[in-house]
Amino acid sequence: MSEIINKVAKSPLVTIDLEEMIDKQTARKSIDLSDQLFQGLILREKDFRQYIKSTNWDEYKDAYVNVFCSADAIIPNWAYMLVLSKLSGIVKLAIYGDDVELEKEIIRFNIANIDVSQYENGKLVIKGCSDLKHPEFAFAEITNHLVPVASSIMYGEPCSTVPIYKKKK
Repeated sequence: MSEIINKVAKSPLVTIDLEEMIDKQTARKSIDLSDQLFQGLILREKDFRQYIKSTNWDEYKDAYVNVFCSADAIIPNWAYMLVLSKLSGIVKLAIYGDDVELEKEIIRFNIANIDVSQYENGKLVIKGCSDLKHPEFAFAEITNHLVPVASSIMYGEPCSTVPIYKKKK
């Protein structure tokens, strides 16, 4: 009787599971500036600066934070800048935008922090089956991040892949 050989296990393919790379554990928090509007219409600088002073920014420590305004009001750019400056150095990531934009920026942030040297000239398979919130965005980001270093990139599972990129010789 002949021995069964697992050719996939012996291949030089490196499987990358984006779901394992994207941080799902860290808290996501939002700051809605509509709560700071005078009569729900305008932002008053004096009141807003008092809000900035009295807020316990440590409650956002190590979180992913998005800052936005849900009201139909004109918020001066400096207001967002002021909030984001207070979050700097406290949070993992702070952005202007809604929850969807925050999730996309978390994906971008996590992928940008991958040490690509481990994939230098590698034959990579980006695992296709995952439970990502924005899979198209994640797959686009990982492709952009890995093309400069990879020998080849495929999509799917090691036993069944779709070629995406192959470095020219």
